[in-house]
Amino acid sequence: MEISGKIIQALEEQSGNGRNGTWKKRDYILETAGQYPKKVCLTVWGDKIDQFNIQQGQELTASIEVESREFNSRWYTDVKIWKVNTSGSANAAPAPAQNNDMPDVTTFNDENDGDVLPF
Repeated sequence: MEISGKIIQALEEQSGNGRNGTWKKRDYILETAGQYPKKVCLTVWGDKIDQFNIQQGQELTASIEVESREFNSRWYTDVKIWKVNTSGSANAAPAPAQNNDMPDVTTFNDENDGDVLPF
């Protein structure tokens, strides 16, 4: 899935130690465009924080994955960014070029009747 908009807030980076070692994440608040703009909290994990270099005020399109998990009978949902496409913004640094030899399977095409899976 993809979501587009403007980063209106970049929250502080968080880090800690878990059973799989150390981790770090940073949350960003994206506001969508349109007549009824929505705010969405997006999360970037690990080394991608520096790789994407997302800045407040930046316009971007993010490829996301939505995942929910249960803990103590409550459900929590994460919206994780795995790829970023930026469009020029006055105070945003360009994202580093990515060399990805994998085909893009994130868009749905009616010609293939939905046979392409994103994994």
